[in-house]
Amino acid sequence: MWNRIQQMLAPRSFRFKVIMTSVICIVIPAIITLFMNSYLTKDAMKEQAISNANRELKLASEYVTKSLEDMLYVANYVQLDSEINTILKKNAKDTEDENPNILPKNGYREYVEYNRVVKTIENITLLGEKSYVTILLKNGKHYSNYPYYDYDPQKFFEEPWFNKLQNVYGYETIWIGSQSTVFRSEQEKNPYQISVARTLRDANLKIYGYVIVTIMENKINQVFDNMPGNEDMMIIDSSNRILSHRDKARIGQEFPYVNQMQEENFSNIISIENEDYLITDYSLSYTGWRLISLNPYKQAIFKINSIFNNIFLVQLISFIFFFLVLTYVLQTITKPLVHLGNVATTVQGGNLKIRSNIRSKDEIGRLSNSLDQMLDRINEMIKEITETQVRKRKAEFAMLQAQINPHFLFNVLNSIRMKVMRKGDKESADMISSLSKLLRMTIDKDKGTISFKEEVEIVQDYVKLMNMRQKEKVDLKINVSDAAYYEQIPRFILQPIIENSMIHGLNQSAGTIFLEAHVKRNDFIIIIDDNGQGMNQENLNEMREKLTINLETSLEHNRKGFSGIGLSNVYERMRMTFGEGFQMEVNSSEGNGTRVIMCVSRGGNRPNV
Repeated sequence: MWNRIQQMLAPRSFRFKVIMTSVICIVIPAIITLFMNSYLTKDAMKEQAISNANRELKLASEYVTKSLEDMLYVANYVQLDSEINTILKKNAKDTEDENPNILPKNGYREYVEYNRVVKTIENITLLGEKSYVTILLKNGKHYSNYPYYDYDPQKFFEEPWFNKLQNVYGYETIWIGSQSTVFRSEQEKNPYQISVARTLRDANLKIYGYVIVTIMENKINQVFDNMPGNEDMMIIDSSNRILSHRDKARIGQEFPYVNQMQEENFSNIISIENEDYLITDYSLSYTGWRLISLNPYKQAIFKINSIFNNIFLVQLISFIFFFLVLTYVLQTITKPLVHLGNVATTVQGGNLKIRSNIRSKDEIGRLSNSLDQMLDRINEMIKEITETQVRKRKAEFAMLQAQINPHFLFNVLNSIRMKVMRKGDKESADMISSLSKLLRMTIDKDKGTISFKEEVEIVQDYVKLMNMRQKEKVDLKINVSDAAYYEQIPRFILQPIIENSMIHGLNQSAGTIFLEAHVKRNDFIIIIDDNGQGMNQENLNEMREKLTINLETSLEHNRKGFSGIGLSNVYERMRMTFGEGFQMEVNSSEGNGTRVIMCVSRGGNRPNV
């Protein structure tokens, strides 16, 4: 097959070969890319749709949970308020068979206590959703924030769920799912209600009363209506019975798609009447209920699919455009080569004015046939070029001789240092040695980054030089872990900060600078402290703002000290080297010195330092 392909390409021109090869190398990868993009975006769209649905569901759950927490708050308040409990326990002991709809018979004091409890109930239900609160004593007495003609609280004794309260202790509660509304004033607009019930027990754990807090199911449903998406949301209980839904007719029915959700290969997609739906669920706190979101899959991915389709269309148009551009460019590039073949044939005859009509299989073949006849002239050209290159090398050599070799300077400094050492001036010799090291590091441009150990040695030499210039010495204390010494950083990162501490922080007076560095998990942390005069808040804020000044501005405003660069330059070079993983903080206060913290984070949250 390869021979067959060669035979097909053999009679073709060089231009044809180049164009076809380029087209094949671009078209096939482009088609594969478009196919893979189309295939992979399906999973991406599904994941994004699930993520959006979960986000909407979580937001809805926060509102629903808030309503349920308000109900618990009321129940907790009644159970924990000592004044209310004192009144309730006292009235619970009164076993007189009296009509709870009639005010207490024991005088003005009981009337005041009755009103106090009712007033308290009304006050704690002013905030949040409107709720109906019932305190029902075991002897039949009751307190509520609704009138007796709206509902008789003693009918709660007849509810099928009421017997479950006998086994409820402490802060345990029973959540009663959607039931038909019992309050006459709400029955027309809100056919269903949701309640929570709790027992009131004395010190002997005997029940003396009950607390029932009720809200209308429509309050929960309003949360679903106010959500920005178009999902069909509902609440189901542990028995998979629908408790809240926009369609009131479905409340109380069993959620029909639970079995599909419990399958091992469930992927949040279910089929309903031959249409795919995206389904997600979220567990609600306290209740054991779940919030369900159901949305047609096409509708869920419509916006995302539209974005991907637009991207695909842009890619397709871009491919066609650049394909045409490539074809045109290749033709333009190969056109001089065709002309060069004709020129080579003309040169073969020695007449540059004549254009040859000799044709061969392709342009490269014609150039090959004329190559031997052009060798003499090519050799002459090589000779001329060689002579030119010799003259150029001589000129370059002369120019290099005129330059000063930096190593000559280092050797001279070392010679001076040795002579000074012989004369017994060790301090001056150390000063020359430190200067030589700093000068070598400054001139050596090949080292973009150096080990932290080399950087520490630089600042040690720098402090030595500065101490020789100053009357009062600065003490540099170093606490660096072994792992930190092997870290790679840009050159002259510590020196500008040490310089600021000596000149501005310590004001060229005696003091101490602490240099600490360690590797915490995968994060490299550098801390520089001084016990200088510090800065006020205004100057500190100004310095923090200057940290993000660009490199050119930094060099214009910080031309002082050995390095000629300031904190903003240090910040920018570290950001250029480590990107978003680098953070820098400057903390200071007047009279308490200054602390500079640099952290190179290689993943995760930034550690505490």
